[in-house]
Amino acid sequence: MEQEILTLLNDPVSLEKLYRSNKSLFKESFLKLSPKIEECSATEFWNARLNYESNAISWGQKNEMLYIAIACLVAGLVAKLPDIISVSPDFFYPRNLGFIIFPVLTAYFAWKNQLSRQTVGFLAGIFSICIIYINLLPNNQESDTLILACIHLPLLLWFLLGFSFIGTKSKRLQSRLEFFKFNGEGIVLCAVLGIAGALLMGMTFGLFELIGINIEPVFEKYLVVFGLPALPVVATFLTQSNPQLVNKVTPIVAKLFSPAVLIMLVIYLLAIVYSGRDPYNDREFLLIFNLLLIGVMALIFFSIAETSNNEKTSFNVWILFLLSCVTILVNGIALSAITFRISEWGFTPNRLAVLAANLLILVHLVLVTYQLSKALRQKVILEDIGITVAKYVPIYFIWACIVVFVFPLVFGFM
Repeated sequence: MEQEILTLLNDPVSLEKLYRSNKSLFKESFLKLSPKIEECSATEFWNARLNYESNAISWGQKNEMLYIAIACLVAGLVAKLPDIISVSPDFFYPRNLGFIIFPVLTAYFAWKNQLSRQTVGFLAGIFSICIIYINLLPNNQESDTLILACIHLPLLLWFLLGFSFIGTKSKRLQSRLEFFKFNGEGIVLCAVLGIAGALLMGMTFGLFELIGINIEPVFEKYLVVFGLPALPVVATFLTQSNPQLVNKVTPIVAKLFSPAVLIMLVIYLLAIVYSGRDPYNDREFLLIFNLLLIGVMALIFFSIAETSNNEKTSFNVWILFLLSCVTILVNGIALSAITFRISEWGFTPNRLAVLAANLLILVHLVLVTYQLSKALRQKVILEDIGITVAKYVPIYFIWACIVVFVFPLVFGFM
């Protein structure tokens, strides 16, 4: 982004287009460059514009608002499909949960980033293949490969969303970090909107109960089905049109939660020893252990995406370094547990998937921890840590494709 700004500095129209393509990244990059380009006539104007704090909420242009309304309606209709076409919810939702949200968000960024017809056609083709494939898998509720495919398919669709979000800047690693930041901001805003919606529902239930009318069936049948899918769509729109809404909140979340999770994780490991529970012989405990690992890893990567844009964060880097070290320990325990279970009871699709996922995460964590240690010794800049995170992301995409498309065939849909 910084290089693009320097190139287009004397081209007002192109610079404005660049700003509108990614306002938050443009602002961050331009403010970093400002001391170096003070003599340029455009610098003073853009500094004033970018530092202007507006309390007004931008609701975008009419066509954008129309798209968001249509997207919410489409997402709701997809969620309502089991009732519309009389399909078993037990069959539909595990296989198609990701198709409720990801296609409309992917289409939104494809439109916003003005992707070429070939790129849009490619994305549409991948989505179509995934929809047809996952719904044609044998309907065996006990099939491990079916469950694994259903779990990993949303991850695969998330990568397609990221491709659409990055747009023509797919080869720039900084854009991948922006996608991480977008996910964090979207989750924060979804939580706020969800809490507000829950309060509204509670008030509405109470008011109607006072007059003897039970509206709970209507809420469950229509408003919840359409309202829940609308949350990420509206949150995405608000984060893109109003970056000021959450760009000051997410760094606070990262700073507060990272040390809190570090303390919680250390206490939890000690509590495991005290309780006598172990993941070696307890399958459910191992599953929860791995979910904890994934959650902490996601927090680390999100915090790195936020920290890499701030130069005065030595305390945060220390926290992330210690958190990464403890997470590697957690990963080592999970990895040894799944290795033990394989040696005792042999390979299954589930055990192979967990083993490979733990190995991938371990390598990624070791690379990130090494970069964090170098940052503490001031041998690398903070942005290099973010680049390390971003470079590794395609490996998870490849692994998701293997689990979704190869595992069912290799293991005979068992």
